[in-house]
Amino acid sequence: MRLLDYFEKGLETGPDRVAFVDTQTSLTFGEAATVGKRIAAALHAQGLSVDTRAALFSPNDARAFSCLVGMFYAGAVWVPTNARNTVAANAHLLNLTGCEILFYHSALEDEALDLAAAVPSLRLVVCLDRAGRDGAHSMETFTAGATGPAPDVPEAPERITSIFPTGGTTGLSKGARWSQRLWGVMVSAFWANMPSDVPVVHLVAGPMTHAAGGLAVMAMARGGTNVVVPRADPLLIMQTIEQYGITHLYLPPTVLYAMLAHPDVRKFDYSSLRHFVLAAAPCAPEKLREAISVFGPVMCQCYGQAEAPMFITFMPRETLAAAHGDNDTTLFASCGRPSLFVRVAIVDDAGNELPTGERGEIAVSGPLVFDGYLDNPEAMAKAFRKGRLLTGDVGYRDDQGYVYIVDRKKDMIVTGGFNVYSAEVEQVILSHPAIDECAVIGVPDPKWGEAVKAVVEVRQGSEVTPEEIIGLVKAQLGGVHAPKSVEIWPELPRSPAGKVLKRDIRDRYWAQETRAV
Repeated sequence: MRLLDYFEKGLETGPDRVAFVDTQTSLTFGEAATVGKRIAAALHAQGLSVDTRAALFSPNDARAFSCLVGMFYAGAVWVPTNARNTVAANAHLLNLTGCEILFYHSALEDEALDLAAAVPSLRLVVCLDRAGRDGAHSMETFTAGATGPAPDVPEAPERITSIFPTGGTTGLSKGARWSQRLWGVMVSAFWANMPSDVPVVHLVAGPMTHAAGGLAVMAMARGGTNVVVPRADPLLIMQTIEQYGITHLYLPPTVLYAMLAHPDVRKFDYSSLRHFVLAAAPCAPEKLREAISVFGPVMCQCYGQAEAPMFITFMPRETLAAAHGDNDTTLFASCGRPSLFVRVAIVDDAGNELPTGERGEIAVSGPLVFDGYLDNPEAMAKAFRKGRLLTGDVGYRDDQGYVYIVDRKKDMIVTGGFNVYSAEVEQVILSHPAIDECAVIGVPDPKWGEAVKAVVEVRQGSEVTPEEIIGLVKAQLGGVHAPKSVEIWPELPRSPAGKVLKRDIRDRYWAQETRAV
């Protein structure tokens, strides 16, 4: 199956069914197919189609999704280019991939033209929504007269169809190669894990270059409507769920926390929801319990990364709802059991599998694993051990097979010879009703080597003292894990995907040190 085929499966459910909608545009599957075929024919006419690497640089927009459909019909390789990244970071990705086509939205024209100047391989620059400047085509002029057939896109399972950037929170992104086979696994996992008894209406609130965009592609396969909002604004999300009858949505925990803190969170109708999936970072158990009480028995969690996307594990709504009803807090700290399409092991530094309950690095294998980094054999050699992908996450499995993530391996704090997993401390701090978000890091300390430090955001209208936070952690985890200091910041730095940038926070305290441990 090709990426194109999943869109056409949606088209088969009815050409008049709405495929993409935002505040300005609504496109049915039939209309998106017409636009997509015209774009593919125009690319094909210029010799820029099958296996040509193409970037789409746009905020969340229905027209951008129709352009993505055109790339599928053309057989182009999709290079997701985040609208919130710096020009330098996006130029790195486009140069890394040898990108030849740049489609951009006029809202990002200055950045797009800077990209065009910084990426010598670009042969074609097209503005999605109006006439471009400085030599950029408009979509209208580019596709004018493009009446020829779209190219014949090969069905080879190992053919690369997209190159996704890795997180980039530890440096410049690597290019993770995704094949048609991998996309097929993800589509299957989506529908296996999140079935629906009603037509799917999926909310794209996160950047379409990340998980929200990937889920949009998966939703297309059975005629799902993708409702596109420009940003992950808590009030806008809640309004949109009610207005459009949203059934499926993905958000990172940081956005969920902001929704729960909003004074109007209980004023909207969420009865349409079937699956509200959290990913990108561990969710604080108390916040997850609160979310079930607000949104209903629809909360679920998945765990993945660019190298094994979305569905390494899955925690279904039914399991969390049952745990909530039984007042069983244990499973709220788990990211679920391994999905059908992946094997999970907990391994030591030599790659040996560890017994149940013992902590080590989460390693995965199976058809969900990506097709390798682009032109980076050194990174590939480090990423695998004994045939398994090393995720960089520390965790363990319980005797029922549930997986628990306790930290990123690089975020572990060694204080006085003891290992402290920052994610465990963060979950305790986030259980405090006054805390919206937090980051726990190790900072230089002459006695302990590293001292545990918490940096927190306080919920609007609430108050908390550092002593309260320290006491809370000490009571639940003990003195070794308790922060030696706590700072309250108005806002923590975040990546374009909404993750808290602990590296940026940590760097503030290690800048004058000769070592970073």
